[in-house]
Amino acid sequence: MRGRSNSGVRLDGYGRLVQQTILRHQDAVTGLLPASADHRDAWVRDNVYSILAVWGLGLAYRKNADRDEDKAKAYELEQSVVKLMRGLLQCMMRQVDKVEAFKYSQSTRDCLHAKYNTHTCATVVGDHEWGHLQLDATSLYLLMLAQMTASGLHIIHSLDEVNFIQNLVFYIEAAYKTADFGIWERGDKTNRGITELNASSVGMAKSILHSMLPRASSSKEVDASVLSVISYPAFAVEDSELVEITKQEIITKLQGRYGCCRFLRDGYRTPREDPNRSYYEPAELKLFENIECEWPLFWTYLIIDGIFNGNMEQVQEYREALEGILIKGKNGVRLVPELYSVPPDKVDEEYNNPHTVDRIPMGKLPLMWGQSLYILGCLMAEGFLAPGEIDPLNRRFATVPKPDVVVQVCILAETEGIKAILKKEGIHVETVADVYPIRVQPARILSHIYARLGRNKQMSLTGRPYRHMGVIGTSKLYNIRKNIFAFTPQFIDQQQFYLALDSKMIVEMLRTDLSYLCSRWRMTGRPTITFPVSQTMLDDTGSSIHPTVLATLRKLQDGYFGGARIQTGKLSEFLTTSCRTHLSFMDPGPEGKVFANGYKLGLDSFEELDPEEWLHGLQFAEDADTYDEVAQYLDHLLQRTVPQSNLPPTAQQGGLKRFRAAVHTTRDLMSLASKAKDLQVQNVGMYVPSKIFQASQQSVKLLSSPHQHDQEVKSHALHAEMNLPRDEAGNVDCKALVDQLRICPTLQEQADILYMLHILKGPEWHTGLESEPGPTVKELLTELYVRVGATRQWALIRYISGILKKKVEALDEACTALLSHQKHLTVGLPPEPREKTISAPIPYEELVRLIDEASEKNLSVSILTQEIMVYLAMYIRTQPALFTDMFRIRIGLIIQVMATELAHSLHCSAGEATENLMNLSPSNVKNLLYHILSGKEFGVEKSVRSVDSLVTTAISIYDVEAAGATKTERAGIVRLKSEIKQQLDKRRQSLTGSKPGDGDLLASLSAGQSELLDKGSFSSLVKDQSSKDSRQGQWKRRRRLDGALNRVPLGFYQKVWKVLQKCHGLSVEGFVLPSSTTREMTPGEMKFAVHVESVLNRVPQPEYRQLLVETILVLTMLVDVEVHTMGGIIPVEKILHAANDLFYEEQKALGADDQMLEKDPSTGICDLLYDSAPSGRFGTMTYLSKSVALHLYDLLPGDGCAMQ
Repeated sequence: MRGRSNSGVRLDGYGRLVQQTILRHQDAVTGLLPASADHRDAWVRDNVYSILAVWGLGLAYRKNADRDEDKAKAYELEQSVVKLMRGLLQCMMRQVDKVEAFKYSQSTRDCLHAKYNTHTCATVVGDHEWGHLQLDATSLYLLMLAQMTASGLHIIHSLDEVNFIQNLVFYIEAAYKTADFGIWERGDKTNRGITELNASSVGMAKSILHSMLPRASSSKEVDASVLSVISYPAFAVEDSELVEITKQEIITKLQGRYGCCRFLRDGYRTPREDPNRSYYEPAELKLFENIECEWPLFWTYLIIDGIFNGNMEQVQEYREALEGILIKGKNGVRLVPELYSVPPDKVDEEYNNPHTVDRIPMGKLPLMWGQSLYILGCLMAEGFLAPGEIDPLNRRFATVPKPDVVVQVCILAETEGIKAILKKEGIHVETVADVYPIRVQPARILSHIYARLGRNKQMSLTGRPYRHMGVIGTSKLYNIRKNIFAFTPQFIDQQQFYLALDSKMIVEMLRTDLSYLCSRWRMTGRPTITFPVSQTMLDDTGSSIHPTVLATLRKLQDGYFGGARIQTGKLSEFLTTSCRTHLSFMDPGPEGKVFANGYKLGLDSFEELDPEEWLHGLQFAEDADTYDEVAQYLDHLLQRTVPQSNLPPTAQQGGLKRFRAAVHTTRDLMSLASKAKDLQVQNVGMYVPSKIFQASQQSVKLLSSPHQHDQEVKSHALHAEMNLPRDEAGNVDCKALVDQLRICPTLQEQADILYMLHILKGPEWHTGLESEPGPTVKELLTELYVRVGATRQWALIRYISGILKKKVEALDEACTALLSHQKHLTVGLPPEPREKTISAPIPYEELVRLIDEASEKNLSVSILTQEIMVYLAMYIRTQPALFTDMFRIRIGLIIQVMATELAHSLHCSAGEATENLMNLSPSNVKNLLYHILSGKEFGVEKSVRSVDSLVTTAISIYDVEAAGATKTERAGIVRLKSEIKQQLDKRRQSLTGSKPGDGDLLASLSAGQSELLDKGSFSSLVKDQSSKDSRQGQWKRRRRLDGALNRVPLGFYQKVWKVLQKCHGLSVEGFVLPSSTTREMTPGEMKFAVHVESVLNRVPQPEYRQLLVETILVLTMLVDVEVHTMGGIIPVEKILHAANDLFYEEQKALGADDQMLEKDPSTGICDLLYDSAPSGRFGTMTYLSKSVALHLYDLLPGDGCAMQ
């Protein structure tokens, strides 16, 4: 018999280690592993990690087989893995109803359980008795199921199981917008059952993770579990620099002599933890500082990470460190303990001198999860396994730079007319009809199709929840039932939201989608965007393409747009190079009778059927439940254009063929149109082109006025008082209101009447207009929306959108994108309770309800809030630097500042400014938002245009470069530069011809005060000066912007934390920020920043809030001075008002008059102080520093005078 090789002997050694530490605990019936001898339940996460060593060993035996017994051993190990993975599958399939419910609710009550009975696969605790919602565990199971299947294991056995797994993917699909309990089952650090967005969960489910790191969640500034996300097994981050930053953050802040602690101030198993309580008091967390338990588990991750990165020094360092802390068991077996804790008698010593005390092992021995990763690391380090063998899906290449993506763009014309217009411009395109047999459909049809994926009647699974398709989904070509489908992008869909009515906005969204595709496309084949040029993209005359769209089409043809490489061409030319997906779940099958013989519309079924039976085919469906609108729509669509046979028909078939053709031209076409309407497809004529269809389109007639006459009416005059007709009982006469609709001179009045009817009678009330019962109010509003859309009256479009409750389909995703970038949102104007805070993702309906409530039922404000939320999400994805100094984005204040800025630029009243804001096109609102976020100067251009027989003003926003001045810096006092002071000096000299002096400074600074929103008069002097001087009023504007955006200087919150350690608290407007906060939260915690903000946000005026921030900033400067205590509670606003008094007295002494020193009635602060630069002799910092020194003089110890 052949002898055993050295490697074979070493493998056998690992085989014994696996047997003694892992497999001997495996349940013979279910295949599950208990957590330990004390904890007999099976945790999903621990089970998956624990079986990895068994899987790895099986792969190693198969690769290094010396003899047949090794192959047998490999098979046995592999079957142990299959048994465990199927055991977990059984546990989860028993909770199939929860999977179905959670897809829609994302509620903790509907989530899968985190642990099960090892012997029976049953649940062991109630839904609310444990932090069950741990999306990282479910994601880890799915990830390793895929990896193991790719390595050759057969774990899934039936189609029902396939459908269940598909629904599990939908279950975790919403991970990035779901707050959960995280990998440590504790949620918030206080362990009070508060869920939060965890990077460990989002990372395993891989979504918009890069926006969260290196922070782990709002209460944990760093968490060692993120190692599993940035490296093996998830490899979820593609930015290698971010991976390195996150890893170093963990090593620097959490590593000790025995491993890494899980997160800062983790009280678990420390001597100071109260074992009788499951939660911690907030102020108690400080007790755990420096004595957190250290877990050797994380060194096993770092060993595997080093192997994957080829960093052998790291592997060697951590293997040696780990060998030194392993526990020797029976027969010399090396065991990985759960954690090392500080001995109770050495707590104070360790607290004062971290990492000096020898610790003792505690908890599970071994921690099976850690033991498994330790063995896996050893097998890889000793060459038994290559990285590719335990990562057959090649996730490890996530950080490897990818080749440039070329995006293919096929430009199509909606009609022959548009094709001709484009041809005149030298752009040759096809129409939607020309590209047949490729079928072009709107994105919503793809959403409906995907809603069938994973559907399973037997298990009551509905498949993918209907939601809009992302650009990656619509950039593929699809094979559906032997036909090729292309789908237009979601943003083209005007039904979705009115943004698609604005040509400039369409170009913006196209640019965003293209840059997203370039950074995120990872599939075989190129992405293909099908871009239809529709009627709405024409200019006001309707005879030529909108200039912005035309310029974009030319850029696309040039091959470069929005940072993306572009290839334009015909769809037929792209067939070979595009990414193509076959949707096999739409093929006829056990559940797919629907498509072939389910309702007798299959391609072959005509041959056997007589005409009568085919006509009534729908009534003969064998299983009425399985056929749905999408199936009908697609079948009708595919049947409509059956290729005609060129062979002469036989006598028997001829009659039937002719009959079919007749049916197609009438019944089937109208049926197809109605199906399209059911699926809310707009522009049906575009996707289902046919003259017959277009001739048969019926539209509800809103009678246009018989005596429309030209008149110059300002847009705000449209909201004239309506004299509501009354009946005898004194109630509003709705029939008379309908009669008024016939003679309305403007669309605005028609909208007002329909709104009244909507409130009084509801959307489904039949108006009796033209005929009985007549169209419903909703139908009339929908028609009016289309008509107003054509005239681009944006205020009215927003108003009708609000009445119709138009759905911003991406709203909840926009909200989540902002939250996952560690921002909180508020909607509505301050103060609370009107201003509502959103700190965790919430479902769409709840979000809209909250916005409506905060907008106090103002339809236009509500819809504008939703619109701005979408733009903020666009900017945070493409330009995250705009949001660096903010934690809370206050949308109500942003809207208020937008109106203020317009009033300032247009010299108009607050009411007119609000109206102008509502009349801005979506692209101009987005542009204005950008200038407010960036602090850049902008100009406002007014033009007049004729719409609806009225003359209205159109306003547009454009960039301004300050002529002759230094380029305006980004707003934020931290960016203050000396040039501003020099510029002020130069300006004073040019205005007065004198050298800089105190009086001149005052005169020049006060020049800006009369141009603010709350001042009504504009003297000619100010207007003259404003033309010469672009900088007046700039500091008040900056403070207003920074205050509204909650922008603070860099490191502000960490400095506030230090201030709180030296006093009893800070008082702002009567609300105290206590020093005890520092005992609960660490300086880098987002939770702390949000807490400080919530105190500052009690101040409604943004500019006043910003001066309070400057006051606190002066206080933080004292922290760096040797001041041991700053006394009791420091009243911040009292210090600010004292500084204001100092400023007032000094300016008064210098000869300033009362008009120049006018005070803001609501705060008592001089307007001139608001508009003073922070630095310089008359700067705010000068007076605030004096005020702080005066205030603290009495409170400081004896040597306090040295501070002055």
